[in-house]
Amino acid sequence: MKRPPGLIFAIATILLDAIGVGLIFPIMPDLMADVGAGAIGNGAIWGGILMSSYAVMQFLFSPLIGNLSDAFGRRGVLLLALAALTFDYLLMALAHTFWLLLIGRIIAGIAGATYSTVTAYLADISPPDKRAANFGLISAVFGVGFILGPALGGLLSTIDLRAPFYAAAALSAVNFLYGWLLLPESLPLASRRAFSLRGSGPFKALRAAFSLQSLRAPLAVFTVFELAAFVYPAVWAYFGRASFGWSTATIGLTLTGYGMLLLIVQGGLLRIMLPRWGEKRLVLFGMWTATISLCGIGLAPNALIVFALLPLAALSDVMPPSIQGLMSNRVGEDEQGKLQGVLGSLGALISIVGPLLMTGVFWLFTSTSLPYLPGAPFLLAALMTLAVIPLARNRI
Repeated sequence: MKRPPGLIFAIATILLDAIGVGLIFPIMPDLMADVGAGAIGNGAIWGGILMSSYAVMQFLFSPLIGNLSDAFGRRGVLLLALAALTFDYLLMALAHTFWLLLIGRIIAGIAGATYSTVTAYLADISPPDKRAANFGLISAVFGVGFILGPALGGLLSTIDLRAPFYAAAALSAVNFLYGWLLLPESLPLASRRAFSLRGSGPFKALRAAFSLQSLRAPLAVFTVFELAAFVYPAVWAYFGRASFGWSTATIGLTLTGYGMLLLIVQGGLLRIMLPRWGEKRLVLFGMWTATISLCGIGLAPNALIVFALLPLAALSDVMPPSIQGLMSNRVGEDEQGKLQGVLGSLGALISIVGPLLMTGVFWLFTSTSLPYLPGAPFLLAALMTLAVIPLARNRI
């Protein structure tokens, strides 16, 4: 069956967004060195600032861009975002100072805040009985893009350090031209509403977290666990380079391999384990596997041990959907949207704080008088997870 242009465009946009997030991970150590960071610990700090700036922009601009698309239509907002991304990738390809890279990540964060607009476009063009399937397709495409991104970034960097950015710019430009020529507007004038800054603030859902009293303990466990898990995107590249001398290609392929393991866990094993174990047992199982694998990776004397621990680390990913399901079952139908808004806002804050925390610890144990221990962020993540296991066991 022929897919409509709007659906193809939505798939391509989400795929490019996910690839764009992932392709920068494996090249970060070399990219930071290229712009003058010096020691790898300093490069990690600079990289953490870049990651956090991207997340800050997404946090601040997602509600605003969603409101703009409700007022002025989806097509213009999406095309403007793709044009901005094309320019941004070219800017980052040509940037040879940290400040230009920072401007590039800020632009990328704003342009990448259109995820909600893409899903709104998809809702506009999908019949009610097809919406769930199309949303599932978009989620799967995002996962595939996040797997492909690190591999693409690592492999293209063997040609030239900036090649991943040129490739991403070309793909964004092609998608922009496709949308310009073939993408119809999905929101008729009669369905639009007047634009207002009221409701465009990002903090409303976050404030709601404090009103869900029965969920304070599981929300605390969720937040600490996800913050600890951010050690992987934040310092994996620097850890691999500092500990084992990994090339950009190796870093990219290990991240892709880990992403494929996560896909197996989320898409297959979770469906088998959940009916047999139940949500609370899976939450505790995920926390223990995370603690053990993080400790092992942090203290690993060679890369083979790290590779051997990755399946165990991936198993810990049964925890987030399990605790989310547990929380969802504890609130009424009239609070489901509120809960999802809270989780989304907490996730955004974790994406801001996580890179700064983990790269800061990496710097302390690689660039100061403290003992040289590149795996220190993983050990901190293990301690954080271990610390909230009693809370998870007794209060959720």
